Amino acid sequence: MFVDLVKIEVTGGRGGNGAASFRRELYIPRGGPDGGDGGHGGSVILKASTEVNSLLSFRYKREYRAQDAGHGHGANRHGKNGEDIILKVPVGTLVIDTVSNALIADLDKEGEQAVVARGGKGGRGNTRFANSVNRAPKGAEMGLPGDHRELSLELKLMADVGLIGFPNAGKSTLLSVVSAATPKIADFPFTTLVPNLGVVQVPNSADTFVAADIPGLIEGASEGKGLGVQFLRHIERTRVLIHVIDGASTEGRNPLEDYSQVNKELEQFNPVLAQLPQIIALNKLDILADPSDLIDRFRCFTEREIFLISAATKKGINELLWRANDLLKTNPQTTIVEDKFKAFVLEPEKEPGIYIVRRDDGAYVVTGRRVEILAAKTNFENEDSLRNFFKMAKRMGVYDMLRSQGVVPGDTVVFAGHEFDYE
Repeated sequence: MFVDLVKIEVTGGRGGNGAASFRRELYIPRGGPDGGDGGHGGSVILKASTEVNSLLSFRYKREYRAQDAGHGHGANRHGKNGEDIILKVPVGTLVIDTVSNALIADLDKEGEQAVVARGGKGGRGNTRFANSVNRAPKGAEMGLPGDHRELSLELKLMADVGLIGFPNAGKSTLLSVVSAATPKIADFPFTTLVPNLGVVQVPNSADTFVAADIPGLIEGASEGKGLGVQFLRHIERTRVLIHVIDGASTEGRNPLEDYSQVNKELEQFNPVLAQLPQIIALNKLDILADPSDLIDRFRCFTEREIFLISAATKKGINELLWRANDLLKTNPQTTIVEDKFKAFVLEPEKEPGIYIVRRDDGAYVVTGRRVEILAAKTNFENEDSLRNFFKMAKRMGVYDMLRSQGVVPGDTVVFAGHEFDYE
């Protein structure tokens, strides 16, 4: 089964807690703190691989979580880091954050990777907090949770040439003739239900290119009719289009109307596609006695190059392939994805300001990334950790901000879901 669009959830592993421990050995009554740091949680990584050609495996399992890290131990022992999860996806996969609709990565090269959910950092052990003033700190930091994201994985085939046209125009037959691909071929529309790729050897040349047979182009395809947009996305990476048209009108359609309608659907789906170099291949002319009138009508209708071919008898195929190869050499690799998204790696999130809002019940709610991280690291059941929390909040300027907003002793202050009485 060919699957080219899935949604998954990924979660990085949680960081391990730091240890609050003291050295206890015979004849060493004041050994001091020796709590080690917690390990870092594992991350979820997507990797482009030619070993897979579909997103089928993600259809049956949609939630992925990296391994949590180990906690720190006494004797300054560091917790074990969580193991990363590496998920293989086909080359040409777009990774999109479904919440923000932002493109995270375009994995269009073999071996290219993207970290899509980072593991949480491990908490520091009490050894880290020892100083000349506080020689025996009893608090340690908690590990941070890993990132959680909902992703949409969208596969766009990596093809140089796209074969487009109405159903039963002969695209599959043409692909089977020019390559080793074996698409299903029959004399009824919508025989091809999935895109087919084939490597084409250019006649009398060492050049090769990849061609894709794209099914589903009918009137209204850009709006989802027929196979619709399900497969239109697969021609968005191509550099040249070969528009295969049933020149003999074996299905009773008008070739000129077919040509116009398919290009209209391309324009509506993505205007960039309509600007790609396009070759017109009038097919099935082996059963048309005199094609001159049809050719004249096309030449009055468009300035694009026209080739007369018969996929069944292979007539005119070599000339068509030579011209497609020439156009590939003069048209560099392009993609709908902007270059700034290439090889994208998630950077640490910027720390925005601290915000204070007044609830209806009069409580002051302190929010902001910095406060949330500080709260996540704090063990609120430990007196030393709690004291350090308030100390750091003061350094961040939270107290000054509260006073500027009129807080008075006895008011309720909420830090990241934890309520306290202001003193």
